[in-house]
Formats: sequence, C-alpha cells, structure tokens
Amino acid sequence: MPHMTTAEAVLETLLAHGLSTLYALPGIHNDALFDAIARSEGRMRLLHTRHEQTAAYMALGAALATGRPQAFATVPGPGLLNASAALLTAYGLGAPVLALVGQIPAEALDRGWGHLHELPDQLGLMRHLTKFAARIPSPAAAPGLVARALAEAQSFRSRPVALECPVDVWGRAGMATPACSVPPSAR
Repeated sequence: MPHMTTAEAVLETLLAHGLSTLYALPGIHNDALFDAIARSEGRMRLLHTRHEQTAAYMALGAALATGRPQAFATVPGPGLLNASAALLTAYGLGAPVLALVGQIPAEALDRGWGHLHELPDQLGLMRHLTKFAARIPSPAAAPGLVARALAEAQSFRSRPVALECPVDVWGRAGMATPACSVPPSAR
C-alpha cells in the first residue's frame, strides 16, 4: 500500500477510472489537490475557469458529450452554491458529474466559528443536489469513496455525485491504494 496524500489518492483513483481532465476554479481550500495535479506530470489536465458555475457546466457538457463521468472542483460555501445550478441541471439530465468540494478544517465543522466560506451542513446540502454525497476523512478512505461516487454516478439512472474534503485532510499523508471500479448500487 503506497504512502500518499488524500489529494494524491483522489487523483490516482480518478486517473484509474479514466478521468484525465478536472474543470476547476482553484482556491485555498483545495490547494493540496492542485499541488497533486501539478505533480502528476501531465496525466491530469486542469482546465482553469473564471467561475465555479463555468467549471460545473463544463464538466456537465463533457459528461453529456462523452457519456462518461467528468469531474470539477470548487471551494466550499459560495463555490458550491455557485455550482449548484449545474449540479441540478446534471441531475435533471441524468449526467454523471463528480463535484469535488473543499471544506473548512475538520475540527471546525459544525461549530460556527466563521471560517472563510463556511456553510452550515454543506454535506447535507450536497445530498439534496446529488445522488450520492460523502466527506473524505482520510487518505485511506479517499480511493474507496471516489470509486463509490463514480459507480453511483453511473448506476441505474446516471446522476451527479459529490465529495467534500476538509482543507486539512487534502494534504494529510497516509497509506492508500487507488481503487478500481466499485459495483454500483441497485438504486
């Protein structure tokens, strides 16, 4: 089992599933993810947008054009809210889109401390906008969650999915093995 950061585990699992482009508006909450992309030696292409809604709609367009899952990344709170129209459109159109959403530090979740872009119960909101949503807690859990999200996005009726990751978890290192396909649920 290789030693890697959560961001590297997510990236390697995306690559193992055939995703090679990430549409994104980089922000401080996801810096470790973009560092991992920069170190990927061109295996993951980053298409930098000027707005979160654009990143989400680009992923939606690519998913509709290819019939394959596509991913975008955004910061928490306002970033997610800016992308929500595209997520709902993907839901209505049955498009397999994966939202990778940053989050405030794990220890501050649900405490109302006023962190930059803090959104109360962001995970709960994502569950209303997507077929599947989860929080990535560690490098070891990241590959399985990415694989499950991609499986859910493509199961029965394709829909968007979302994963959030706290800013302090993206860069956390540990043992992780990039996951291959996970059987989708029967939903």
